[in-house]
Amino acid sequence: MTAGMLYCQEEASSAGRLAATVGIAAYEIGCHRFPDDELRLSLPFARAGTFPDPLVVYRSLDRPNEKLVELLLIARHARKHGVKRLVLVAPYLAYMRQDIAFHPGELVSQQLIGEFLADLFDAVITVDPHLHRIDRLDQAIPIDHAIALSGAPRLAELIREKHGDALLVGPDAESSQWVESAAKVTGFGYGICRKIRHGDREVDIALPELDVDGRHVVLMDDVASSGHTIALAARLLLEAGAASVDVAVTHALFASDAMDVIQDAGVGNIWSTDCIPHESNAIAMAPVLADALEQLLTKLE
Repeated sequence: MTAGMLYCQEEASSAGRLAATVGIAAYEIGCHRFPDDELRLSLPFARAGTFPDPLVVYRSLDRPNEKLVELLLIARHARKHGVKRLVLVAPYLAYMRQDIAFHPGELVSQQLIGEFLADLFDAVITVDPHLHRIDRLDQAIPIDHAIALSGAPRLAELIREKHGDALLVGPDAESSQWVESAAKVTGFGYGICRKIRHGDREVDIALPELDVDGRHVVLMDDVASSGHTIALAARLLLEAGAASVDVAVTHALFASDAMDVIQDAGVGNIWSTDCIPHESNAIAMAPVLADALEQLLTKLE
């Protein structure tokens, strides 16, 4: 049977680009919300034998709690109607940062959500998952086809178009893998800040030993959430003489007033991939996702 893709309305553009690149049909999931916030989902195929197989579900897991319920309902429903091969394309993968118990009694959500997804899907494709104490995505999602891609090379190409002499800076040690990857693509110099966190919104930062005077600096990271770390780094860079500071991130979470916080710090441009739909989206990940998805669908035949 021919492969097909399911998507939700707010991700129609990014899902549509991916489906078109791969050359498979895309179908919108109908969603009705009852007054008590329960969901009623509906698919455009109703009987066993009419479902695409492999069936690809496109759902980026920012603001994830309700979306995880959607995935449970869709996957279980598809299995009951005979779908043998289920693939999740989740450009942003939630709950990956909580990878150890920092205090007694804490749940390690990376393992729990990984096992949850492994029970539902035969394959998962994501972009820049927040993995720092493990080396591979299949250590978090225990299935054969757990595929982690990166948005850093695509962002690096954009940065090179905008600034021929940019200096790349990571706001903390965890950002180093993305900054180093972008530096390899562009040949730009780079450095990594040292961060001391005092809470979700309170951090101190020490700039790397780089001469930023008169330079166009781009802060790079996998995700921007509250924006406070990026804003602090931007202020320090501008105080140190940087001609400009722009921001490039894979995942544009930008919770609450994060965009205002970052812009108030003096940041010029804010660029992100379309892994999470946002006004800052400047790079489509469809070409990268399509290569991985096409290879996976071939393996699942």
